[in-house]
Amino acid sequence: MKKTLSFVLALLMLASLLAGCGKKAESAPETVVMDATGRYPLSESGELVLQEEGLLSDFVVDDNARVFYEIFVGSFSDSDGDGVGDLRGIIDRMDYLNDGDPNSGLSLGVEGLWLSPIFSSPSYHKYDVADYYSIDPAFGTMDDLKELIELCHARNVKLILDLPINHTSSRHEWFRRFVEAHQNGDENDEYYTFYSWVPQDVPTGSRRFRSISGTTDLYECNFSDDMPELNFEEPAVRQAVLDVAAFYLDLGADGFRFDAAKYIYFGDNGLGSDFWVWYLNRLRQLSPEIYTVAEVWDADAITDLYYSATNCFNFSLAMNGGLIAETAKGGDAGRYAAYVENYLNRVRGFNSAAMLVPFIANHDTDRAAGYLTVASGQMQMAANLYLLCSGSPFIYYGEEIGMRGSRGGANTDANRRLAMLWNDGDTVRDPAGSDYASQTGMGVAEQIGSASSLYNYYKKLIMIRNANPEIARGSFRAVSFEDSRLGGFTSTWKGSTVCVLHNTTLSPVTIDLASSGLPFTELRAVAGMEDAVLDGTTLTIGAQTSVVLK
Repeated sequence: MKKTLSFVLALLMLASLLAGCGKKAESAPETVVMDATGRYPLSESGELVLQEEGLLSDFVVDDNARVFYEIFVGSFSDSDGDGVGDLRGIIDRMDYLNDGDPNSGLSLGVEGLWLSPIFSSPSYHKYDVADYYSIDPAFGTMDDLKELIELCHARNVKLILDLPINHTSSRHEWFRRFVEAHQNGDENDEYYTFYSWVPQDVPTGSRRFRSISGTTDLYECNFSDDMPELNFEEPAVRQAVLDVAAFYLDLGADGFRFDAAKYIYFGDNGLGSDFWVWYLNRLRQLSPEIYTVAEVWDADAITDLYYSATNCFNFSLAMNGGLIAETAKGGDAGRYAAYVENYLNRVRGFNSAAMLVPFIANHDTDRAAGYLTVASGQMQMAANLYLLCSGSPFIYYGEEIGMRGSRGGANTDANRRLAMLWNDGDTVRDPAGSDYASQTGMGVAEQIGSASSLYNYYKKLIMIRNANPEIARGSFRAVSFEDSRLGGFTSTWKGSTVCVLHNTTLSPVTIDLASSGLPFTELRAVAGMEDAVLDGTTLTIGAQTSVVLK
């Protein structure tokens, strides 16, 4: 059963001293004595030297303010003809993602990759891990992962792994031993409390439990019977998931996306946040520049609770009902910018270098091109709003070519994870269970050669963003105009200021920069459905168009 946390820290220190799993980090100076894992320094009295609980050093922001690209591995690119995307397929497609030359204009230019889970798992999606220390054979080998990491780093691309630790597969060795311990009634077995469980007669409230075979006990499984939930009250569990992350950091991974982060303690965000503070404190001791982002799928008031530990995806901006889509459909860009400013001010109260992490769709949502069409210009405006913005935006694979996909009548997420449309002979196939029939027909092969394609539009936006580093990294100040839906922001970084303005309407807008208190004299970039002109201090922005001023 789950227990209180009153004495967990002491037990965790003891567990860290006794544990010897995982690879060692770089050697410490000879004057520093390390614990048994080789990861944490010890004081003269033999105690772990840790940051105070609840406090974190600032996130590293300058190098992490990157455009990331989410790859659902099994649906991206198939290298061996079996129809399943794999790590070798990603390696083969690196020139498409980032060719290593930011000035070539020959690749999309993304600066980070997020891989969906690649660990051994019985499912197509791999969010039920059966072995954290092996790569699923359908995806390749550990050597393939090492090669991909090395290739990414050679091209200044960060690679983060999706790490689901809230639950495992019911086929995991940990769960098998947990079940055996309960069947044997052996409360002294180290795995007896490895997963969350209760006796049969204990009320479970809104949490979901199922019977442990051959016993009267129940294990917790809020997502699926096949996804038992780990018990994070147990020091051995915390050490085990820490060792997993340490292993991949030692391998060269740059960080992690944490799946289902708010469910670590189901229904208790306070304890959940405390766990992530503990966890991230230790990971930053191993890798101070680690990139992490958590999935806390909830309102901002809940997401805020986790920002003292890690950046979080912003769900208020995402999906069809989010503020990006609302604004892209002709909404008030000033209101959008005011939200971003308020959000940044609030989360930076928890950590001074916290970032906005925006997206419009991912593997769990309907694809954006289904409700923000390319022909209407709404898809392009949505891209302007979140790629030409503060922080670290995430593109979902295929978004840049306008791929569509929704749950539909079959009510399956497989329809949101369809095969990437390379249209060049790639043998990757749609995942089992998908039945989506309204896919766009224009794939990568056709769009690369079309100057007006969505692919080339996304590439242009990333180049504009990179040419103006103030956009992502600077101090954000919202700009709005009375009686107008024109809006945007100024951003100052290292003494340089730029201004980004969005005209989301279907008509041109003209303003006088001088009388608007915007002392900008250079039109740095234009992106949209029409053009823009700066004549002295008079700026005219075409319909559904954005500008960067300096």
